[in-house]
Amino acid sequence: MPLKYKRILLKLSGESLVGEQGFGISPEMLKLYALQIQELRDLGVEIAVVIGGGNIFRGLQAESSGIERVQGDYMGMMATVINGMALQSALEQRGVFTRLVTAIKMEQIAEPYIRRRAIRHLEKGRVVIFSAGTGSPYFTTDSAAALRANEICADVILKGTRVDGIYSADPEKDPSATKFDTLTFNRVINLNLNVMDMTAFTLCRENDLPIIVFDINKRENLLRIVQGDNIGTLVEG
Repeated sequence: MPLKYKRILLKLSGESLVGEQGFGISPEMLKLYALQIQELRDLGVEIAVVIGGGNIFRGLQAESSGIERVQGDYMGMMATVINGMALQSALEQRGVFTRLVTAIKMEQIAEPYIRRRAIRHLEKGRVVIFSAGTGSPYFTTDSAAALRANEICADVILKGTRVDGIYSADPEKDPSATKFDTLTFNRVINLNLNVMDMTAFTLCRENDLPIIVFDINKRENLLRIVQGDNIGTLVEG
């Protein structure tokens, strides 16, 4: 079957790694994501991944604990490196070649971000895991995902969440919320829908980079999306 998307950036939240245990990194969730990524790699899809760090530490929460904002943001970046290392290990246990790339130099555990090298890894069939956000405070991992996706010329950002798309309200709190199958960038802004933070969203809009929000915990969804099925909510145009 022909692929609709040849090169993707998969955005995962740190919270998605928690699973049922309520904290940290769930081995079951790591295995689930590694399996889905392996299936895509075996089809020839070029895959980059950005993971948040909210399951370990969230920079925006630092101020309430007395930690200065910039320091807290750097701590959050370190959390994304830990998650990246965990996903790398899970993928390599399945025989998937990976490269952990970090925006902050950590030569002993990851290679520094160099755009051309990262693209070359993708062309060789390696999964590239981008960690440490953008390397600068005040930017979220959504912004890092949008930035890296544009830099590597990805076809789409696939944002894996706990819900099956974008709704008019939080479906976990409002049972009357309605799901959108497709949206334009302008309509997302006009309806004040929470897809990504505004910095990330604007970067995608200005570069015509589509975003698909979908339920990552349904095993077949990721595979069906790259094969062209209408899963989740597509934001474009």
